[in-house]
Amino acid sequence: MDRKPLINNRGDMSAFAEGFPQEDFFMQQARRNGIEVGATDPTVAAAGLLTFIAGLLGAKNIVEIGTGSGVSGLAIFKSAASDATLTSIDSDRENSESAREIFEEAGITAQRFRLITGNIIEVVGKLADENYDLVVIRSPKDMVDVVQESYRMLKPNGVLFIDSALDGGRVADPTQRDFETIARRDTVKAVKDDSRWRSTILSIGGGVLLANKI
Repeated sequence: MDRKPLINNRGDMSAFAEGFPQEDFFMQQARRNGIEVGATDPTVAAAGLLTFIAGLLGAKNIVEIGTGSGVSGLAIFKSAASDATLTSIDSDRENSESAREIFEEAGITAQRFRLITGNIIEVVGKLADENYDLVVIRSPKDMVDVVQESYRMLKPNGVLFIDSALDGGRVADPTQRDFETIARRDTVKAVKDDSRWRSTILSIGGGVLLANKI
């Protein structure tokens, strides 16, 4: 009996996945704001996955490195615990202000989020040990070092979510040698080779690396 191929090129799986989640008014507005300020935000499918993971964990304490315009923060709040708090760090003040505005418009109280603008690795280094359920990395700055700090910050069985880990395919292309691609490539290898993580990569958005702290 003939078997169907595992991958059918007649359909665009990526486009289908990006069209699957439904985003509300505030998510769509955050994306529009992000275009205006030049922020980098997760794709619709990646944001949908983040919502799923936050809900699955029942996450209460979350750290995000790379605030963007607030799209990923909204994705987290959509399913995280009702008393969840988000600490989001960005080196660009305009991004932080854009996220603050959309959080307030969406009715998220100020007690539930802390937006910090500053040097990412310095700020991350001051966060508490084993205090967080979920760490989301969206900035390539000091990415390998931030992953090491993430292990320290996460509770046992906590989850690391690295958005755009494959940089839309550039990481898999050895001819790509720009700073951001190298940072992501080194990070993927570091997580893969570290026995303290249980990890996988999904080809959603720009590629999502998920790792569970063992």
